[in-house]
Amino acid sequence: MCKFTTYSVITNLIMKEGKRQKQIGQLVQQELGNVFQHLSLSMINGALISISHVRMTPDLLEARVYISIFKGEDDEVVLEKIKEKHSAIKRELGNNLRHQLRRIPVLAFYLDDTLDYVFKMEEVFKKIDEDKQKG
Repeated sequence: MCKFTTYSVITNLIMKEGKRQKQIGQLVQQELGNVFQHLSLSMINGALISISHVRMTPDLLEARVYISIFKGEDDEVVLEKIKEKHSAIKRELGNNLRHQLRRIPVLAFYLDDTLDYVFKMEEVFKKIDEDKQKG
C-alpha cells in the first residue's frame, strides 16, 4: 500500500463524521449564514465573509466554524471582529435553532485557508509547466 493511500485511510478514520453530525453541521452553517446577514457581518472592512463549513464534535456540543475571507487585507483582524460578536451570534443562532436543538453548541471560529492553498498550488503548477516548456 502506498503512503498516500495509507494517509488517506487514516485521515478518513480520524475525521469521519456521523450522519447526525453532518446534518447538524449543515443546519448550523445555514443558520449562521442568516445570522451573519442579519447582524451585518457578511462584510467587514471591505472583506466578504462566508462560512465555508461547520464541523460538529461527536457530542454535538461544539461547532467548529470555518470562515472564508475574500479580498480581506488582514484576515486575523476580521476574525477577531467576528469573535468579538460571539455572544450576539450565539444568541441569534439560539433563537433560530431553539426548536431543532436541545442545546446550542459552543461556537469556535477558525480561518479557512483552502482558497489560499489552492492559489499557491496553482502557482506551483504554473511554475512547473513553465520549467517544462523551457527545458
